[in-house]
Amino acid sequence: MRVSGFARTCDPHPALRATLSQRERDPISRMHKAVFMDRDGTVSEEIGYMYDAGLYKPFSYAGPAIRRINESGMKAVLITNQSGVGRGYFEEAAVHRIHDLLRAELHRHGARLDAVYFCPHDPQAGCDCRKPQPGMLRRAEKELDVDLAASYVIGDKQADVETAYAAGAKAILVLTGYGRAEREMHKTSARQPHLVAENLSEAVDAILAGALA
Repeated sequence: MRVSGFARTCDPHPALRATLSQRERDPISRMHKAVFMDRDGTVSEEIGYMYDAGLYKPFSYAGPAIRRINESGMKAVLITNQSGVGRGYFEEAAVHRIHDLLRAELHRHGARLDAVYFCPHDPQAGCDCRKPQPGMLRRAEKELDVDLAASYVIGDKQADVETAYAAGAKAILVLTGYGRAEREMHKTSARQPHLVAENLSEAVDAILAGALA
C-alpha cells in the first residue's frame, strides 16, 4: 500500500515492514550498521533517466556484494534520487517496477535489500529527501535502528559524498558510472570521500576488511 507524502516516496519493501513489526515487539533492539548504496552508476549501469524497466541492468557483481553485506549483519539499503518522476518524464510506477527487477536479481544471488528509499522530487522542490540532503538516511535511522555514525554511503557522485557527511556517515566514491569524472571535478572539494573504490564489490570488501574503521 502506498501512502501520501514522504513515506510514499520512500515506500519500504515488505521485508522492512517485517523489521518494523519486530521493532514494535522489541523496543530495546540494538542499533545496526548500514551500507547505503546509490542505484544508477553504483549498483547498476548508468544510462540517464531510467524510464523503462527494460533498460535496467544491475552490475554482475552487485548481487554477490550485497549478499556479503547481508552475511555481515549490516543493513543493505538502497537510496536513489529519481527526479524524472517530479519532472514528468515517467510515472512512479516505473521506479517500483525497476526496484522489483533489482530485488529479483538479488534474490538469484541469495541477497536482499533491507530497505529501498527514493526521492521523486524535482530538484527545485526543496525537499529534505533528495541527496545531498540526508532525509532518506534519517528515515532509515529511525525505521531500521541504524547507527549513522557507524555506517557507510557508497555512490558514484559528489552528492553521495555530501550525503554521507550530512548524516555523519563514511563516504565511499566508486569509479563506475559518473565516478571518474566526479572525482576529477571535485578533487579540491572540502569534503572528500573517505575511500575511493573501483566498484561496489571493492567498496564492500574494504568495509568488511575494516579499512574505514
